[in-house]
Amino acid sequence: MLFGFAPPATKPRRAFMTTLQSPCTLVCSIDLKTGYCFGCGRTGAEIAGWIGYTPEMRQQLLADLPARLATVERKPRRLTRRQRMAQGDST
Repeated sequence: MLFGFAPPATKPRRAFMTTLQSPCTLVCSIDLKTGYCFGCGRTGAEIAGWIGYTPEMRQQLLADLPARLATVERKPRRLTRRQRMAQGDST
């Protein structure tokens, strides 16, 4: 309390964040061919605008994501050490 005034009561931020449904899988990497995130299937603009979407907009987008994820090429950007060793490369 500052100078005898109590701060206004506010809704806890945590409660809001736990009620917002999100398809995010914390992968956050965009496929350059399709423009979709490897983890959730959204575009960069959709990820940025997600918090401002209405519940109806989010539901429609969530319904579209499985088909989008099927088009994403999930190829690693480089060979793993195990793959290089299998090919005979010792570096």
